Amino acid sequence: MKSGLFSRVCSSLRIGLFCCSLVQAGGEVAHGTRGIVATVHPLATDAAIDTFQKGGNAIDAAVAAALTLGVVDGHNSGLGGGCFLLIRLGDGTFAAIDGRETAPATATHDMFLHEGKVVPGLSLTGPLAAGVPGALAAYDFAARHYGKLSLSELLRFAAKTAQAGFTVNRHFSDSLLANAKELGMFDASRAAFLKPDGRPWKTGELLRLPDLAKTCHAIADGGLDWFYRGPFARATAEWMAKNGGLLTIEDFGNYRVKTREPVRTTYRGYQIVGFPPPSSGGVHVAQILNILENFELKNMGPNSADFIHVVAESMKLAFADRAYWLGDPDFVKVPRGLGAKAYAVRLAKGIRLNRAMPVARHGAPDGAETDVFDRHTTHLSTADEDGNWVACTATVNTSFGCKVVVPGTGVVLNNQMDDFSVQPGATNYFGLIGAEANAIAPGKRPLSSMSPTLVLKDGKPVLSVGAAGGPTIISQTVLAIIGTIDFGMDPEAALAQPRFHHQWKPDELVVEKGIAEDVLRDLEKRGHRLKRVNSLGVTQAVGANPSGHGFAGACDPRVEGKAAGW
Repeated sequence: MKSGLFSRVCSSLRIGLFCCSLVQAGGEVAHGTRGIVATVHPLATDAAIDTFQKGGNAIDAAVAAALTLGVVDGHNSGLGGGCFLLIRLGDGTFAAIDGRETAPATATHDMFLHEGKVVPGLSLTGPLAAGVPGALAAYDFAARHYGKLSLSELLRFAAKTAQAGFTVNRHFSDSLLANAKELGMFDASRAAFLKPDGRPWKTGELLRLPDLAKTCHAIADGGLDWFYRGPFARATAEWMAKNGGLLTIEDFGNYRVKTREPVRTTYRGYQIVGFPPPSSGGVHVAQILNILENFELKNMGPNSADFIHVVAESMKLAFADRAYWLGDPDFVKVPRGLGAKAYAVRLAKGIRLNRAMPVARHGAPDGAETDVFDRHTTHLSTADEDGNWVACTATVNTSFGCKVVVPGTGVVLNNQMDDFSVQPGATNYFGLIGAEANAIAPGKRPLSSMSPTLVLKDGKPVLSVGAAGGPTIISQTVLAIIGTIDFGMDPEAALAQPRFHHQWKPDELVVEKGIAEDVLRDLEKRGHRLKRVNSLGVTQAVGANPSGHGFAGACDPRVEGKAAGW
């Protein structure tokens, strides 16, 4: 991994109780009897509560919150990006809605190479970095099939917020400052997010996004066709044609949401339901938990050297498999056996308690070729009294995506093309290594680490969780689940625990502040190479109230978000 990578990732991420008039935020537990929500921004949480009060359910609340996050947290997600929605309905059925971006029809396997070498930055900044956005199509699909309110109604809060403006928080201002140079390269981006003199907006200042407000109103009036087959698609295609990009109006018109079968496993008597490929999250959250089921974590204690060592070794094994096997199941064979209990037992036997093990390459589960799946980021969780639960993770990839705002629309385009493996063995922005399974192909969806996850006990939902932070999403989600199940923590306590992450390559254990120095020294003695960081991603979680009535939820204390109940 490049020097300072995790500090840049964390910088890009810097981006209670509510009942009528009482609100708590900043990581404190929120309670509600009719509904619950946790997001990274108070205004997005307010949008969800407003939606509940207008007769919407948890699906409507999630969509309204996600659309509002695209305004107030637009450096992390928005209409120009993608998302995964994992839904558990009141009748006990599940829906996994894939709104991941797709590669343009004219994208090529080697489009980011020159004379066989990767061209630095080409997949991150500018027109070639953008894929076809899928978030809006996914939100519309979710609202039409599972919600009570129309997409038009759910857009109103976002439109109002963009028009009236919002106070820039520390996370947004930090991201603006870090990306001001790149945003200044493009006229519409500079006009939307920088002052006339080129300086970024500061914490506490009011930022208005009138073009984005007009776009929200236009979609509310014209529906998906305005975005995918009308003015927005034409505006994007025209800009791309003039600036060397590949996206065309046909790419937009051909975009389709995919519905997929969730990944399911069990962990210590709980049912774990995750998102399937092209998410790597569901597969590897399941794989890591399956490995850990062979160890008595509760006896080790949270934040002990034994605990961190065993979990990190399990992460390492899973990420080695991720690098080789994972990709879009519509294009490549992704083995179901990666999440099998028997495979996890084989992997667990290789973990030594006293020493970090070298992992030379990926493993091979049974049936790897035949038993396969069917062909800067933000997370929010909601639930309602009718038994609807939602885990939604959305993204434009790195902060402000490819830094391009489509002129006249206020929409920031993603740089999701960087999530493909641009060359076998080459690393992406997050230091992840990929293989041919995740190579670029027209219409293909790049591999993602987004891990929206639902946890059930005896068939009843008890937790909705997910995270933001590139590959650390998988680690954060696993740790939140372990905190809840193994150590009996409520959402507030689970999210407050210091975190750690290992992604196989580079061979380093990334640890947050808050882990005791004697524990860190012990880990180093076992052979772990440590990388200390201040913060490692952002997690949101809502759960069933332990009392058996209503809900509890918490926002990650690392950000100025809000959990609220109704």
